[in-house]
Amino acid sequence: MKPHEEKRHNPQLMRNLHSALVARSEELFEIIRSTEQEVLRTALKNKNLHEEHLVMILKRRDLPEDLIRAICQIEKKNPNRKLKLALIRNPGTPGHVLLSLLPHLYLFELIDLCFLPGVTPDQKLAAERTIIQRLPEMELGNKITLARRGTADVVAAILKEGKAQAVEASLSNSRLREVSILQFLHGTTTTPETISAIARHGKWQGRPNIRMAILKNRKTPPIWFTLYLPKQKTADLSQLLTGRRLNPNQKKLVQEELNKRSGR
Repeated sequence: MKPHEEKRHNPQLMRNLHSALVARSEELFEIIRSTEQEVLRTALKNKNLHEEHLVMILKRRDLPEDLIRAICQIEKKNPNRKLKLALIRNPGTPGHVLLSLLPHLYLFELIDLCFLPGVTPDQKLAAERTIIQRLPEMELGNKITLARRGTADVVAAILKEGKAQAVEASLSNSRLREVSILQFLHGTTTTPETISAIARHGKWQGRPNIRMAILKNRKTPPIWFTLYLPKQKTADLSQLLTGRRLNPNQKKLVQEELNKRSGR
């Protein structure tokens, strides 16, 4: 039996479709709870349909892609921020549609999306990329807040920029990974100030890999050599001395520590 013949032989479905087409605004809220996707499609043609109905439909997680696309077309004709957010949050929204909507979100709407229960990996990744793309033009105050609240990848991107206040804020973010700090310490955007912020931070200062990365950075202030070198293995000191990263004064401090150990 063909679909249109099935409708004719299903009086209840026919009544539901008619109601979806002509119902008043308040009646539509009950109608769009229907499990019949054909009823939802018909409701989209109702002249009394407004944003609250569409947002309610988009809260469903069983919507087919064609229905989501239809709602997206409605939003395009009448741009609406609340509807954009609802489209972005629905896991069924196609990737290219999602990418077209994300640039319209405010910074902290993007952050909230990353931590939204039920957010898909693709949605999170797209939101993170949008945030990271905005970093070069972002005000420092927003970067500092983002450093405290952002995801691991976002915080790593902020760290790479090397802004002292943002770096310090990022160090207390529970999502920050050690590997991100190591990449930063081996990069070109470090300063004596940001290196010292890591070296004195309670969570990171005792980690062997981070200590060694700090000692290998030619911008590291002498005080950290004075504090760290006595605790390092002799093999580590020899490695530092033979490496090409240290400045002359740093090499002198390493050599002095080796001399102490050899009794010279």
